[in-house]
Amino acid sequence: MTKWEYVTVPLLVHATKQILDTWGEDGWELVQVVPGPSAEQLVAYFKRPKQ
Repeated sequence: MTKWEYVTVPLLVHATKQILDTWGEDGWELVQVVPGPSAEQLVAYFKRPKQ
């Protein structure tokens, strides 16, 4: 059975692609993006298999 680890990451609107690309290169899969504490910010949820 696959075991997962998760992380939440703040996304700044002006740097969203760069942030997503960086986490993706480290093996994290984007699960969901939700509104953050301000209109300028989003929160991304990522997962990857535990090693």
